[in-house]
Amino acid sequence: MSRVTLKELAQHLGLAEGTVSRAMNNYSDISPKTREKVQKAADALGYRPNHTARRLATGRAEAVAYLMPTSSSAISNPFVSQLLEGLGDALSKRAWDLLVVQPQSAEDELDALRKLVASGKVSGVVLSRPTKVDARIDYLKKTGFPFIVHGRARDSAGYAWYDIDGRQAMMDAVDHLVALGHSKIAFIGAPTYQNFANDRLDGYRAGLAANGLVEDANYISIAELTDEGGERAAFDLLSEPEHPTALICVTDVQAIGALAAIRARGWVPGEDVSVIGYDGVWMGRHANPPLTSMAQPQAHSGRQLGDMLLSIIDGGNPEDFQVLRKAELIRRKSDGPPKLASQKTRQATSREVL
Repeated sequence: MSRVTLKELAQHLGLAEGTVSRAMNNYSDISPKTREKVQKAADALGYRPNHTARRLATGRAEAVAYLMPTSSSAISNPFVSQLLEGLGDALSKRAWDLLVVQPQSAEDELDALRKLVASGKVSGVVLSRPTKVDARIDYLKKTGFPFIVHGRARDSAGYAWYDIDGRQAMMDAVDHLVALGHSKIAFIGAPTYQNFANDRLDGYRAGLAANGLVEDANYISIAELTDEGGERAAFDLLSEPEHPTALICVTDVQAIGALAAIRARGWVPGEDVSVIGYDGVWMGRHANPPLTSMAQPQAHSGRQLGDMLLSIIDGGNPEDFQVLRKAELIRRKSDGPPKLASQKTRQATSREVL
């Protein structure tokens, strides 16, 4: 059986080939009704686009690259995997490919970008976890190569970005814990050269001030973005003579480590010490106990990033694509009112001495 061509599909529909082509590629100047009509006819006739011919005709690579943040450890990181899921969904509407690039170090990221731009293999780039002053963003702005950032650098002008308001999220987390009765609230953060970490630390501090609480330097721990990092930081914070009754973590992965540190002391997370994470990744539902989190839906964010980048590649002005969303508090079982735990503190101390 011979393959149905674009010309034959257009003749079947009584439309111009250009109209059919633009409908198949989801161009905004084609009405939804026409796109639906064309897609139904394509499915019925078994038409499949000739991607090789189309790329030769347009001179444009039908692929987008995601530059893996070196601090994410691996593609299996829940933050990354859920973001990639959404990006893949957005690109699949046009049958575009997603290329994942993982530099070995932060120093290699700029070289990786230069190679991508020069290679012609991709038509756009997605960056995430920007630093306060980000050389990757500066380079891409100068070249004019289409890109979008998940997050923002300190200077957010002149490029496209999609971000969740981490500062406000941390303020909301503090407000929530204060409403439960907590006043000894600690913070497990990340290195503040990353702008998101700086924003969330600022939000924590602003939340304390807004609630009349005095900041205690002993209640702030900067840790690696891993569960081990969160566990070590929580263990140190809980070793304070006047230990905090609540921990706010800059990511869910850190928070899961903090839960382990609480359990290791023989305490019950959510009862003896409350924990709130940030991200809302799926694995938080299966933590012990299920993790309360300031959620930013990664799959949705990935779809938004993909759709916005494709619009920029099609000629849109990058500054028209700057979106700031609000995180949502998802309550599970890891937070609750403070509980006096002096007896358990003495017991834990005795076990450590033994």
